[in-house]
Amino acid sequence: MTEYVVTSAKPLAEEKKRRIAKELQADLSSVTFLVDEALVGGIVISDGKRVLDASVRGKLRGAADAAKKRVYGKPLEHILDELKAEFASFEKKNEKVDAGVIRSVTDGVIFVEGLNEAKVSELLLVEDKYFAMVMNLNEDSVGAILLTGQSEVRAGDLARCSGRIVTVPVGPSLLGRVLDPLGAPIDGLGEIQAESFRRAESPAPSVFDRAKVREPLYTGIKMIDAIVPIGKGQRELIIGDRQTGKTSICLDAIINQKGKNVFCVYVAIGQKNSTIADFVKRLREHGASEYTVVVAATASDSAPLQYIAPYTATAMAEALMYGGKDVLIMYDDLSKHAVAYRTISLLLKRPAGREAYPGDVFYVHSRLLERSAKLSDKLGGGSMTALPIIETLGSDISQYIPTNVISITDGQLFLESMLFHAGVRPAVNVGLSVSRVGGSAQCAAMRDVAKGLKLDLARYREMAIFTQFGGDVDEETKAVLDKGAKLTQMLVQPVGKPYSVADEVLEIYVTSHGAFTDVRVSDLRKELDAFLLEVNTLHPEISEEISLSGKLSGESKEALDIMIRAYREKQ
Repeated sequence: MTEYVVTSAKPLAEEKKRRIAKELQADLSSVTFLVDEALVGGIVISDGKRVLDASVRGKLRGAADAAKKRVYGKPLEHILDELKAEFASFEKKNEKVDAGVIRSVTDGVIFVEGLNEAKVSELLLVEDKYFAMVMNLNEDSVGAILLTGQSEVRAGDLARCSGRIVTVPVGPSLLGRVLDPLGAPIDGLGEIQAESFRRAESPAPSVFDRAKVREPLYTGIKMIDAIVPIGKGQRELIIGDRQTGKTSICLDAIINQKGKNVFCVYVAIGQKNSTIADFVKRLREHGASEYTVVVAATASDSAPLQYIAPYTATAMAEALMYGGKDVLIMYDDLSKHAVAYRTISLLLKRPAGREAYPGDVFYVHSRLLERSAKLSDKLGGGSMTALPIIETLGSDISQYIPTNVISITDGQLFLESMLFHAGVRPAVNVGLSVSRVGGSAQCAAMRDVAKGLKLDLARYREMAIFTQFGGDVDEETKAVLDKGAKLTQMLVQPVGKPYSVADEVLEIYVTSHGAFTDVRVSDLRKELDAFLLEVNTLHPEISEEISLSGKLSGESKEALDIMIRAYREKQ
């Protein structure tokens, strides 16, 4: 049996050794593997009689020997010309190599030598069965993140350029499914027959391709629809501490789109498997999964998969938007996405800045959120509304990532821990929450009844803080506190029960117009439900008018005022 000696510049992976032995048609036990760093790269194979030198050192020696033969005894000028020609041909020969060797693998980040033609965001094929995406173009290597085969890829494996970037399946067939960050189903419901594929990253619509944000996108949450309205094509940040109801807002917003011809995409980044499973279960219980796509990059997934997840989910939403559909996409949450990007960047040896984040983390989120828009009629009039989530620590919105995303979005919903624990759900702080679209994203009826609501709540919160230490208060202050407490209680609603626009308008109108002045706060919910039942029984045309035209006419207001006076006389 022939004995072989294989010498490499660096230790070879076991899979690489087995492949070499197979090519030599020899048993692995008959091949001796040695390491010699002087080879620089490549390998040298010897069977005791012949030597196959495929190392970088051998190529350099061959070039030098060829040059020596041509220039021996020649004048200096001729020697210089021959050397230049030899090394020019040597460099040109190496530039055509489209495969490289993986130098190191660390937590899903690889460095590859020899990929001279690689481009940023290009997809790499590792051993022709795994995928990686180029992130860094260094002087002597390429830095990439592994999208598949995180536990199988080893140093010494071969990687080559594919000439394309990451694509994911898109189309209506994805609705109702739970997918991984690369678009593969993980819900056990079989394969997906995708209509087409779309690039994970694509340019955002230009200013000329956008239309004004003026159509309301109702969440079914009174606090949001009345005070911090959201329009189709808007980017509204949901920000707050852990366990303050951020995901619950997303759940209600998805449930409320049933029957409204709005498709939803929910992307979970770094969430527990049980949390995602519970979210999907609730969607199915409310019949909302049929128009929703869930993209899950769980806490057990690698940092590269958590990083790529929101981009692939946005590509799925974009395909629907450019098809003339209205889409609502939620990123839960971009804080964990930023941490994943920070992890990748540190492993890629990018310079760290504030809070160890690289300077381009702002660009990472801005190029993601700028893809949300309301398209012009020329492009079909579709829209993509984004609800990114950011988790704060100690309600500190001045941290690096929160301030970045606040500056990118068109407003924010700030959820406060103190309000949440006080039973105010959703725990929206009206003082720190804002929508830069404002009344343009409300129907006329909602705009009319809610115009003084934010001011009333702000005055109530301010006076409540001022009077919490006791002391006598005058009658005017008592009236402000009583009205504010009842408005706050009226806006409280349980998770999973979004309201129709008509019910929201009616509740706000009758409460703000003093229907329940003599009712205790603890009894308000019961009295409010009974009053609305009476309104819808005696005057169903009022709710129908609000639902169909979005307006509350003078006749409707007069009928409501008469009922309010009659109700107060009975108390």
